[in-house]
Amino acid sequence: MIHTDVSKIFDQGMVVFPDHMEDIKKSWYTPPGWIGVSLKDIISGKDTDGAFSYHLVRIAKRSEVPSHAHDTQWEWNVILNGNGSFVIQEKEMQVTIGETYVTPPGISHTVKAGNSELVITATFVPALG
Repeated sequence: MIHTDVSKIFDQGMVVFPDHMEDIKKSWYTPPGWIGVSLKDIISGKDTDGAFSYHLVRIAKRSEVPSHAHDTQWEWNVILNGNGSFVIQEKEMQVTIGETYVTPPGISHTVKAGNSELVITATFVPALG
């Protein structure tokens, strides 16, 4: 099986809304204190009137999204590339391409990349700020 750098595909794509299209050549950014983690906001809460937001997350080899929780959002993640582990309430599970996991509001969780970069989508309902 041939795997492509999915994050580069997202650098070339478009988001199609009912009344317009937007390219997703948006900037990657690193949240404060999240070393080795880059995010790209594909669909913001402004685009959906706060219903949901959709983000791409790159976690460098052996880096992690530190433990955190979302007060009101459900989070749905899909593993697009790489492997690593997902820690929810201190239970660690291995994850790989094609797997998905859901985190309810108020539940602390961590995402760790393994021996390669981990690329995931993160969808939040309702949208992140």
